[in-house]
Amino acid sequence: MAAIKASKEQKYDRQLRLWGDHGQEALENAHVCLINATATGTEILKNLVLPGIGAFTIVDGHTVSGEDVGNNFFLSNNSIGKNRAQAASELLQELNTDVSGNFVEESPNKLLDNNPEFFNRFTIVIGVQLPESTCLRLASVLWSASVPFLVCKCYGLIGYMRLVVEEHTVIESHPDNALEDLRLLQPFSELKKHIESYNLDSMDKRDHSHTPWVIIVAKHLEQWLSEHNCQPPKNYKEKEAFRQFIREGILKNDNGVPEDEENFEEAIKNVNTALNPTKIPSAVEDLFNSKACNNITSQTPSFWVMLRAVKEFASKEGNGSLPVRGTIPDMIADSQKFINLQNVYREKAMQDALAVSKHVECLLQSIGKPPESISEKDIKLFCKNSSFLRVVGCRSLAEEYSVDSVNKDEITSSMDNPDSEMVFYLMLRSVDRFYQLHSRYPGVYNYQVEEDISKLKLCVNSLLQEYSLNVNIKDDYIHEFCRYGAAEPHTVAAFLGGSAAQEAIKIISHQFVPFNNTFIYNAMSQTSATLQL
Repeated sequence: MAAIKASKEQKYDRQLRLWGDHGQEALENAHVCLINATATGTEILKNLVLPGIGAFTIVDGHTVSGEDVGNNFFLSNNSIGKNRAQAASELLQELNTDVSGNFVEESPNKLLDNNPEFFNRFTIVIGVQLPESTCLRLASVLWSASVPFLVCKCYGLIGYMRLVVEEHTVIESHPDNALEDLRLLQPFSELKKHIESYNLDSMDKRDHSHTPWVIIVAKHLEQWLSEHNCQPPKNYKEKEAFRQFIREGILKNDNGVPEDEENFEEAIKNVNTALNPTKIPSAVEDLFNSKACNNITSQTPSFWVMLRAVKEFASKEGNGSLPVRGTIPDMIADSQKFINLQNVYREKAMQDALAVSKHVECLLQSIGKPPESISEKDIKLFCKNSSFLRVVGCRSLAEEYSVDSVNKDEITSSMDNPDSEMVFYLMLRSVDRFYQLHSRYPGVYNYQVEEDISKLKLCVNSLLQEYSLNVNIKDDYIHEFCRYGAAEPHTVAAFLGGSAAQEAIKIISHQFVPFNNTFIYNAMSQTSATLQL
């Protein structure tokens, strides 16, 4: 068992640093359904099989054609005539022996007719190159079953993704520029005591230059507050004066020249970080005020139970603050001083997590659930990340496509720039309309490109008319989409495959924040945009 764990750690070393053991575990327990093993579909799966998802099932009723082999690395000449799901799953499985691969030789429409519950068992369903009618049917089934649905389409030099998930909770959002949680403006009693144990004036040179910058700022802040009516430095001028005040604390040699004390330089550099007020972020306040947080029932997911417990903690033991995160940044200090300071924060974080777990216990009791239904480990992780909690709620496809609830404002404002990525969204919708009318995509056959241009133009106009959209789509785009002939170039498929797999991992691991809700990639200009439709 230990040997297996060690070999996995070696195999997945780099990604474990990104999402940890628990993220990897979520991945290994996931079962992903891919509909259509086209070039884009197999690229997405490749990027999920390599990091080690537990299992995948490919649903595809098509047989492999010469065209498929031309743009899909997971099909070979020998695959021609075979079922596409079977041929692709054989080669995909070779990438990672830890992953179990299955296939279903059926079209999604047939499964939706005969056994719609088939799709409910998956962690996420990824639909690739699906016609609009199939997409809407499948989206409706998955929405009712609370299964996330990722729609992907590669059309010529345009890539499209749409995430359909009613509620997706994120505990570890991994923000890029997270501020440290040091509480220097409102120190807790143990931190106060620890700060008081230092006397910068009576230290020898070695200790003075190896005192953590957090302590240096805290000691100078105490003095500043006593001289400034208990008001911390707030504006730029005051902060500059405070930096100068710290600078004056640097030891001087016999000639009155300041010593080279890097820890003081670090303190001066981190004044803004240190003086960051301790407050609950507005995004978390919004979650506290949400219906899901305030109406806890036996059906409530553990995320909301823990959130309610943190809310109760903040209003009681936390005195208006979230649980202490329990981590400190790396800094110049001797090992013992750093470890002592680290332990002060770590122990306070453990105390806070314990207080939160008592609230969790009471809440679980009130809804008739056993206290062990939410583990201590989960509560600690939740407390540590309580400043960064996120909930993503996408609109359903039915809402987006309905004339009554279409997001006209977003479309119209984006189309103020006639070359914005929104034009590709409208073109893809028009192309779907063309498919509904003619059972084929425009420009698929060279001899029809010219006549398809006027047919596609009619589809564009009828779409704009139906949604009462007063926007202008240049003829160039209509010509371009007919010229694409629904081709799926491998370069675009590969880019979309990487992007879609990344979003699927976010959904599976509940880490990092997925996009909301539409993503368009333009391979001509190498630009992309996220739209809320």
